[in-house]
Amino acid sequence: MKMKGDMKEKLLTSGKTNIEEEEFKDKLWNEIKKMWIVAGPAIFTRFSTFGVTIISQAFIGHIGPAELAAYSVVLTVFVRFGNGVLVSTWLWLFS
Repeated sequence: MKMKGDMKEKLLTSGKTNIEEEEFKDKLWNEIKKMWIVAGPAIFTRFSTFGVTIISQAFIGHIGPAELAAYSVVLTVFVRFGNGVLVSTWLWLFS
């Protein structure tokens, strides 16, 4: 009776097994599809956030120069603060 993980079982096979080996391009295509499932929404989020920021700044620029300057300063402070928190948390987690 042969058990799973038997010591005498050959780990390296010569030639094709029962399951046909996939070609390189098929493996590559499958990995790319899996990657885009994760990366696609992240890329969309990044672009949409950037777009909202730019459009908001353009509309506030039509109100007046003082409002545009105030928005730019506040946005810069908040973005730098948020990035600082994210980076410091990342460094704390992985150090």
